[in-house]
Amino acid sequence: MESFDYDLFVIGAGSGGVRAGRIAASHGARVAMAEEFRVGGTCVIRGCVPKKLLVYASHFAHELHDAPGFGWTIEGARFDWNALRDFVASDVDRLERAYTSTLDNNKVDHFHERATVAAPHTVRLASGRKITAKHMLIAVGAWPVMPEFPGNEHAITSNEVFHLPALPARVVIQGAGYIALEFAGIFNALGSKVTVVNRSDQILRSYDIDLRNRLLTMMQMRGIEFRFQNPITGIVKQADGSLFVSTAQGYPIEADAVLVATGRKPKTPGLGLEEVGVQLGANGEIIVDEYGQTSVAGIHAVGDVTDRVQLTPVAIREGHAFADTVFGGKPRKTSYDAIPSAVFSQPPLAAVGLTEVEARAQYGEVKVFTSDFRPMKNMFAKVAERGFYKLVVDGESDRVLGVHMIGPEAPEVLQAAAIAVKAGLTKADFDATMALHPSMAEELVLMR
Repeated sequence: MESFDYDLFVIGAGSGGVRAGRIAASHGARVAMAEEFRVGGTCVIRGCVPKKLLVYASHFAHELHDAPGFGWTIEGARFDWNALRDFVASDVDRLERAYTSTLDNNKVDHFHERATVAAPHTVRLASGRKITAKHMLIAVGAWPVMPEFPGNEHAITSNEVFHLPALPARVVIQGAGYIALEFAGIFNALGSKVTVVNRSDQILRSYDIDLRNRLLTMMQMRGIEFRFQNPITGIVKQADGSLFVSTAQGYPIEADAVLVATGRKPKTPGLGLEEVGVQLGANGEIIVDEYGQTSVAGIHAVGDVTDRVQLTPVAIREGHAFADTVFGGKPRKTSYDAIPSAVFSQPPLAAVGLTEVEARAQYGEVKVFTSDFRPMKNMFAKVAERGFYKLVVDGESDRVLGVHMIGPEAPEVLQAAAIAVKAGLTKADFDATMALHPSMAEELVLMR
């Protein structure tokens, strides 16, 4: 029998890789892992976790603004970007220690250096050391895309935004996906002048049109400027450090920071995958089967690097399923049906299942139920934003095909609704459920 240094070597210590390594070790496998940056990956180190902390911080701006309506007088309130930035950084440090402890507690060896694929069963570390493993898992995630234009070296991505030395007074954001809109809301609430520029004329293309239209209107009402079909064509850094941003049409924009959020690409360049025969897709993604197996026996991949669904919970599920399949004797696939998602914009939106357009294309006869309401908390707010919930229902079976919502705490409400959609519950099941009053969530069971 051929002997190996490890049963599993994981390249990338993000959410998917750490879960896979931990579960494989629990099944008795000898596991090692390499990470060239920091343990925790995109979500923990430079993604959804620190970004959500910034979102929470920006909410206080709205709360303080509305506080007088609820009887509060708050004097001397001021915002300190450095204090927020350093707090977020300290929490990232805490989480990295927790992730590292998880590896140690599960006896997973970890190397803090870059690893590449030298052969189907061999990993080469940056130090030159070669390590063999019966199975290899690629879980290196994805990386922000930076478009080519003169002066793009003066722009930042979501990787660098958490380390800004000061809160920029004027921010230009290119892109209209969830990352772009979330940071637009954050900077706007904290007091920056925000301009969003985008190549197309739409925002959040994968979400239901009713949610997209409402969010755009609400963001504009909050003072965020949008310029569509108007991507950046160049950036010039001026003598005072400010940036002169040229776009495809219209007048240039002066800014103190330019954030580019135009998508993320699998981080496969330089890993040595193609050299050993691993098939890659047009975007550099690793092609895998339903169990995470690549075109080369013994080499597997999970998470954003496969470019299936770029969400942390999906990577975790894929990593767990891989470990159970290969080391636990329990072959298991990951289901991609009814995956809930949210945009932590201001206000936030969330959805699960099919949009109305998708449902009509697949099912033909579709019923749509909506609730347009003013959240109780907004009654005293100076910006009278309304909430909106939408159910998309199969006209023949009465099964709820999609739930879409925008308004305060929409992501928190949506998680429970996602269970109902995943379980295949009907509109009659929603109607038969007693309302929880007074709440925004009760709107889900009151639509007629």
